[in-house]
Amino acid sequence: MIGRVTVGSQARIDFQLFDTTRQEAVESGTVTGPVSELRMLSHRVSDSVYETLTGIPGAFATRLLYVSVTRNPGGKDFYRLTLADSDGRRPIVLLEGRDPILSPAWSPDGTEVAYVSFETSRPAIYRQNLRTGEREQLTNFKGLNNSPAWSPDGNSMALVLSKDGNPDIYLLNLKSRALTRLTRHFAIDTEPTWMPDGKSLLFTSDRGGRPQIYRYDLRTQKIERVTFEGRYNARARVAQDGRNVALVHQRDGRYHIAVFDLVTDRLTVLTETSLDESPSIAPNGSIVLYATKRGEASILGAVAVDGGVRFSLPAREGSVQEPAWSPYVTP
Repeated sequence: MIGRVTVGSQARIDFQLFDTTRQEAVESGTVTGPVSELRMLSHRVSDSVYETLTGIPGAFATRLLYVSVTRNPGGKDFYRLTLADSDGRRPIVLLEGRDPILSPAWSPDGTEVAYVSFETSRPAIYRQNLRTGEREQLTNFKGLNNSPAWSPDGNSMALVLSKDGNPDIYLLNLKSRALTRLTRHFAIDTEPTWMPDGKSLLFTSDRGGRPQIYRYDLRTQKIERVTFEGRYNARARVAQDGRNVALVHQRDGRYHIAVFDLVTDRLTVLTETSLDESPSIAPNGSIVLYATKRGEASILGAVAVDGGVRFSLPAREGSVQEPAWSPYVTP
């Protein structure tokens, strides 16, 4: 590949990808944008090249959310909600303090995030605009307020509340603020995630005696069990193809990241470490990001959905947990 970068009032990258065998260009293009976003512009070039070579859209120009925790043996820990490039660079702190932060989630257009904060002394769900920094508290019910998950159309949010007893899945209309209870069970129903078509949700429940993944159909209100292999499957995250589901799977007392195929019912374990959690799938479905342990510290690991490539992402400080990969963001 060859290219040229021109910097003026705007940055411009012209590039060509050559087939050295045929001695001809197979891809060429131009990306432009603010000089301050030159790094992201180069990621967009990488996305174009990746798609040309693989036929799959690249995900280099996406972003990550994660929570970092600085441990303080003599007092309260310090928490930061951080936004970074897909490779972990250029971290920006969105929220920090002594109160725990949990369950970061992206809006489908990538302009907002939701998360759980304990700043009111109990868990509450907030939404925050990434451009303006404006924050809005969505819930502060007695008991659990957890696991926000935006619907694919951005109009509603699935979440977990225990205000009526046991933890159950609810649906919050973000315009009217109407709240609808979806599940009613004496077990714990938690960790909702949307199917890409917006017609159903996957969630974790121990209603069968052990944590497993279930599906809730919004039209029929029917609930069916999805996973059966192993004693523990939880924290499902669905790829945009609606077929592959990343989850946490327990095997021989260890917690691994696995991918479950909703068509073939095949479960494939991707990691070999012993305490892996919080999977999140790249918007092109190629990589699963997750939290894991390296010594005493929590770090972010990444693995290809075929298990062939593994790497870790850097963080400036603290133990890192609760990663969330952004959707594709419009330039």
